[in-house]
Amino acid sequence: MTPFDQEVQFTSHQLQNQKLVLYPTDTVWGIGCMATSEAAVKKIYQLKQRNESKALICLVSSITMLKQYIKNVPDNVVEILKNTKKPTTVIYNSPIRVAKNLIATDNTLAVRVVNDDFCVALINAIGAPLVSTSANISGEVTPHCFKEIDNAIVNGVDYVVNLHRNKINTSPSKIIKILNNGDVEYIRK
Repeated sequence: MTPFDQEVQFTSHQLQNQKLVLYPTDTVWGIGCMATSEAAVKKIYQLKQRNESKALICLVSSITMLKQYIKNVPDNVVEILKNTKKPTTVIYNSPIRVAKNLIATDNTLAVRVVNDDFCVALINAIGAPLVSTSANISGEVTPHCFKEIDNAIVNGVDYVVNLHRNKINTSPSKIIKILNNGDVEYIRK
């Protein structure tokens, strides 16, 4: 088994046991848990010292998986996702099958289809979306690489993935919101 496969296997085991992990994504390092575990989501809010009214995002491995957790994924959004090169987070209406404390008060959920090999393999291994929130205390600067992550975060998770520790990423994802009429609004390009 390769070191990559070992990381996927061990990390997925942690997640399936409602543990928190610190892991590299296609944007910045993230704190994650299974998006279906209310108890684990609550732990993330506590670790980040973040108000539960501020929603977190989820990562999925494919558009097919996305459609299992969002009631209506408009065709125009599918086209945007298929044709974009930059990581793109979309705020969807009416999420289903995820932890209730992950859903925003307006019944929306931000979801990104990832392209990162590790994230895709990990999400497929757990068979569920993965919560992803920047690896910082709420209100602090988002770290662009592993060495910038506060020790309170590193020590506050159950497992730190041993991949891409030297990777630097300064560009966040695009953010799109689906309006009630199905149109899209670009919140961050």
